[in-house]
Amino acid sequence: MSRNHSAHTDAQRAQITAGVAVLEQRLIERGAITGEQLDDILDTFTHRLGAHHGARYVARAWTDPQFKRNLLKDATAVVRRYGYDLRGASNRELPFLHLEVVENTDDVHSLVVCTLCSCYPTALLGPPPSWYKSIQYRARAVREPRVVLGEFGTHLDPAVQVRVWDSNADCRYLVLPRKPNGSEQLTEDQLAALVTRDCLIGTTQPVGPSPRPS
Repeated sequence: MSRNHSAHTDAQRAQITAGVAVLEQRLIERGAITGEQLDDILDTFTHRLGAHHGARYVARAWTDPQFKRNLLKDATAVVRRYGYDLRGASNRELPFLHLEVVENTDDVHSLVVCTLCSCYPTALLGPPPSWYKSIQYRARAVREPRVVLGEFGTHLDPAVQVRVWDSNADCRYLVLPRKPNGSEQLTEDQLAALVTRDCLIGTTQPVGPSPRPS
């Protein structure tokens, strides 16, 4: 399965955008929501949530061995200590009970899926992509994970074991990817910038900085 498999065409995106704009206007006109509330919702999904939060934990783990040990031992306690209460976008959703951080190594590569629906740590990763929610991904990630990874451009050595982690209503998973080669001199902020949402799901791996020309 390719990410392009479920992607919308430009025309479809334009149609969806126009439809959303009409819906927003009608909701405001009918008093169901104010423009300020709508702006707050948009700000939540574009700034307060997103993979940059999950990336911060990864970059810190890459640079602080004790933090990494704590994160792998009890990620729930660590993220709560740093201000994330395991609730969703609005803090009105029921919290899930547990966050598990799973580490990629030279011998093991982790991939996250939710076979039941699309359980996902929204506040740490932002809204789930359409491919994550698709039936194709949910089925094939379990049945043929190595093939799925290859379709995302992640080609693993046959000796590397692939472990699939199935999220559910009570537990979410976050992948701690391997630190990329060539990133030894980068700051924590620079390291965080290498970590994408897909890295945190496990479908891709962080790419180090390009070498400077000699």
